[in-house]
Amino acid sequence: MSALPLILIVEDDPKTSNLLKVYLEREGYPTRTAADGAHAVDVARQHHPGLVILDLMIPKLDGLEVCRRIRQTSDTPILMLTARVEEVDKLVGLSIGADDYVTKPFSPREVVARVKAILRRTAHPAESGGVRLLASGDLVVDEAKAKVTLKGKSISLTAIELRLLATLMRSPGTVFSRNQLLDAIYTQDTVHVLDRTVDVHIGRLRDKIEPAPSQPTYVLTVRGLGYKFRDEADA
Repeated sequence: MSALPLILIVEDDPKTSNLLKVYLEREGYPTRTAADGAHAVDVARQHHPGLVILDLMIPKLDGLEVCRRIRQTSDTPILMLTARVEEVDKLVGLSIGADDYVTKPFSPREVVARVKAILRRTAHPAESGGVRLLASGDLVVDEAKAKVTLKGKSISLTAIELRLLATLMRSPGTVFSRNQLLDAIYTQDTVHVLDRTVDVHIGRLRDKIEPAPSQPTYVLTVRGLGYKFRDEADA
């Protein structure tokens, strides 16, 4: 049986950090902790965690800046902890590369459930079955290897972005509503997900795969309905 991945807990409140550490290690996950953003970036670069639990309100570097810096070199899944309840704050976190969020106050069991759900998506991006190699022009998705290339160059996607792209590419020309895409990229372990979350992930995906993100050629918007991947009629 393979070892479970290391979880980095970035939280400046010792009580919360220790509580999460206890619950995660009880489930078999090795952990490391950081109480400020600068230390968190150093630990992430040195130890390459399998997932980062990241509080937004931490000293030295806030959670958003830590997320940006980790995303510069890694697609490690990031679960954000936030006391902010406004929709815009959650969307900002997702827009810079977070995979999911939990709003404080939270149950440690809920955080563990989210961690497991994110890691399942990361470990099994093609768990829904079907075609494992998807291609459209210069864009190729190898679901079995969780690898995306564009014109032969590797493209780094988060687990959610990969799942979203693969869902669309499996059915070119089919229009997916936001709710359908939410069902595809999140599991039942994730609750209170915003409809606009899909728009954020689509925007990030386009930034990575589209030659001109403002004029997409792969992932198309169908006004009033949702999104689709281009088919022969759109090419």
